[in-house]
Amino acid sequence: MCVATKEKYIDPFTDFGFKHLFGNEEHKGILIGFLNDLLDIEYKIVDITFRNLEQLGLNIVDRKAIFDIYCTDEKDNNFIVELQRSRQKYFKDRSIYYTSFPIQEQSKKGDWDYYLKRIYFIGILDFNIDEIDDGKYLKKVELKDQDNEVFYDKLSYYYLQLPKFKKEESELSNHLDNWLYIFNNLNKLDNMPEKFKSSKALNELFDVAQFVALPKDQQFAYQQDLKARLDYKNVMDYAKEMAIEEGMAKGLEKEKINIAKNLLDILDDETISLKTGLSVDIIKSLR
Repeated sequence: MCVATKEKYIDPFTDFGFKHLFGNEEHKGILIGFLNDLLDIEYKIVDITFRNLEQLGLNIVDRKAIFDIYCTDEKDNNFIVELQRSRQKYFKDRSIYYTSFPIQEQSKKGDWDYYLKRIYFIGILDFNIDEIDDGKYLKKVELKDQDNEVFYDKLSYYYLQLPKFKKEESELSNHLDNWLYIFNNLNKLDNMPEKFKSSKALNELFDVAQFVALPKDQQFAYQQDLKARLDYKNVMDYAKEMAIEEGMAKGLEKEKINIAKNLLDILDDETISLKTGLSVDIIKSLR
């Protein structure tokens, strides 16, 4: 059973939506525009080539790395773009692990001087990679020395923490703001905001993102993916609710025990049990 979508535009936080918008060879101008607005690069990206998403390790038995999007530009710079909806304990480790594949891929047989092309990892996250609610939705990571000077500038990590991005349409002040607003709100919009119409990439995105413009088989695939995301959200919301209730119950039980301990020297077990709601056996164990 599929979810009948009522939104005009597809949700970019579904697997289908993200790859349809940003991993589409026919509309690669969208990804080029996004990367140019996000990354600190001296020369703007003119063209990209999508690479095989499945990269094998050095040995056939090594673990495979499957990226959402893996591409190179005309200067052979490498870009890994990952959409991650749920928190992972070792997501930072995963980021480092993924960038090891385009590094190894550049090795050459015979006489090689170890020269490497640039690698950029972009994580688009529906969670905060850190617990500090400081409003810093973009975290850029580079290899630096003890004096905070960049030691190696060919390996960069960009983490977009979308829950920290809370700007309304009227507050958007730059191109990156526009992209992050789209990630958070595209499927809630009825029309393309006027301020976006000067961007060729955003015009293309809003055209491609229309649900009714999708072929019937792709509409079905998107609805299945949307249902999976909604089901997952419901499971996670219920788990959080149960955890909160369990925590409150444990807190109440702890408070009862503390009260009982304070009454041990002045009341008998039965009276303490009546006043706290704890069983007589628990009161006796406290003694």
